[in-house]
Amino acid sequence: MSTAIADTFRVGGEIEINRLGYGGMQLTGKGVWGDAPDRENAKKVLKAAVEAGVNFIDTADSYGPHTNEVLIADALHPYPLDLLIATKGGFDRTGPNQWVTNGDPKHIREAIDGSLKRLKVEKIDLWQLHRFDPKFPVEETLAPVVEAVEAGKIRYVGLSEVDTEQIKRAEKVVKIVSVQNLYNLDDRKWEEVVDYTEQQGMAFIPWYPLASGPNKLQAKIAQIAEKHGATTSQIALAWLLKRAPHILLIPGTSSLEHLKENMGAANITLSYEDFAALSK
Repeated sequence: MSTAIADTFRVGGEIEINRLGYGGMQLTGKGVWGDAPDRENAKKVLKAAVEAGVNFIDTADSYGPHTNEVLIADALHPYPLDLLIATKGGFDRTGPNQWVTNGDPKHIREAIDGSLKRLKVEKIDLWQLHRFDPKFPVEETLAPVVEAVEAGKIRYVGLSEVDTEQIKRAEKVVKIVSVQNLYNLDDRKWEEVVDYTEQQGMAFIPWYPLASGPNKLQAKIAQIAEKHGATTSQIALAWLLKRAPHILLIPGTSSLEHLKENMGAANITLSYEDFAALSK
């Protein structure tokens, strides 16, 4: 497996990581509920990702819930010194495919302490708020996060599914270093946030990065993939890497074969013409 990664990004201006990372969500049961069906294989995938050059892994206390963080610790602890593990909090899980936003400061405080224990770390490198909860002012939701930063339990703070105004509001409470929003070749609703985060020096982490566009794009993607000797998934990832230098990718998979394919995207450099053709 190639270890060549298409350049790096400094999270918080400090921690340098390879831009092609790994998202742990698929290492759970159906509906992101329960543990990985094949736990030994899941551990192999995590180890293979790190061996292939991944030093940024994204998880959440709600994946399982809790099982994904435990799995990562079981597979990789004691962690390599350069590995950044990002986790998230702010959801209650009531069943498969069910996600209930919970910005109650008490819940957030418990989520942070729970993640620290499950990941077997004294400090979470990047803790992300899953969603703004309309039931609580975000200033209240983030209060225990600020406390955790001051206590040395959290190094950096990120947000998920937010617009620019929400980012600015959160920034008045605590320094924000990353934003994780839905973004891919097909769904570019958050273009403004991609541009804003780049201007602010924040990382932008697209979730669901592998959606490769509507049918009208498929022929174009296939043509460009053939030219590069690549798969359509690799082209979708390569497009994101080309889109902006602060984009960090976290494609997830439970398959060693797919992991190898995803990692190969780092070796593809799209020309300006290719990028422009896909961006139309």
